Amino acid sequence: MKDFWIACGHHLLDRNASGALVVTDEYLKAYFARPELMPPDNACAVERRLHRQLLADPRLPVGDAKVAAIGDADAQENWRFVLAFRDLLLRHPTLEAAYLATVRSGSVNLPPLFMNQLVHVILRNALDRCEDPFQLRAAELFFRPQRVLPHEHLLLVGDDEILGGRSPTPVLSLMSMLGATNDIQLDVLSEENADGYWQRSDQFDMALDLTGRGRGQVALAGAMRRWILHLLGIAVTIEPLAELRNAELTWYVGLDSEATRIGDRLWQGESLDDRAAGRVLALFRLSFADPGLIFDTVGRTPAYLILAMTSDQVVRMKPQNLLTGLPIKHLEAVT
Repeated sequence: MKDFWIACGHHLLDRNASGALVVTDEYLKAYFARPELMPPDNACAVERRLHRQLLADPRLPVGDAKVAAIGDADAQENWRFVLAFRDLLLRHPTLEAAYLATVRSGSVNLPPLFMNQLVHVILRNALDRCEDPFQLRAAELFFRPQRVLPHEHLLLVGDDEILGGRSPTPVLSLMSMLGATNDIQLDVLSEENADGYWQRSDQFDMALDLTGRGRGQVALAGAMRRWILHLLGIAVTIEPLAELRNAELTWYVGLDSEATRIGDRLWQGESLDDRAAGRVLALFRLSFADPGLIFDTVGRTPAYLILAMTSDQVVRMKPQNLLTGLPIKHLEAVT
């Protein structure tokens, strides 16, 4: 079996009988050893002592008073966030259960960085034994914002952090023949270079073609299907669509904030202007293997999934919407 996304730390975690992730001391210590939490040379004695104690016993209870005694305000904030994240993981039997409890609570108090890291490692578990680099690359949309890179008739996305939000558009390998020059070079994932993904999976430096109903959209549909099955235990079929023509939009899920706004407008019977319509990147139809799980008011009508970009051409997918936004009668956390 080929490994991927090693940096997410999945190898530091245990798994229970159901295959869900169980937190370990080694995983927690990896967080406390992060550069952001390493006390600098001028750190106070309280912070240094706390750091040493948590490296020795990462489950050590830490009261608010101890954090408040740290001299540097920025350091206090860092410690509050990481300890809140640690305590979330320790309150639940698995990482999957911790994530579900958080997104269902309706109030996420952790910075997006921690939520994305949690999605990263849970998704790594959901995709375990996946042998399709296209599906793995598509799954990066779940936890890493992407920048849209339109090129002629293609719809390409590249990692926003790697691109740094720079302009003009970076050179893509399929564009190199055009003689463009830039200090950023991205390879577009293709059949020819797909085997290279395994060595580069932690670099996030391969672009993905999301052109309508092509390999990229099919791969994203597959990743979403496995995400739902892993966390909710519900089997679904997801297929890309060219458009929502003649579709009864009884139920829809926006896969990001922009898509939710667009879906709201469509559900209310509004028509989209060219600008709003142009932000829609992908449409999917989701059907349940067991229709008995669906609200009676929805019936057998499929749910539709919408993916869109912001006005600055960035895609910030919200995978929690796939878990909290479907018309399912009973939702139980994976434990």
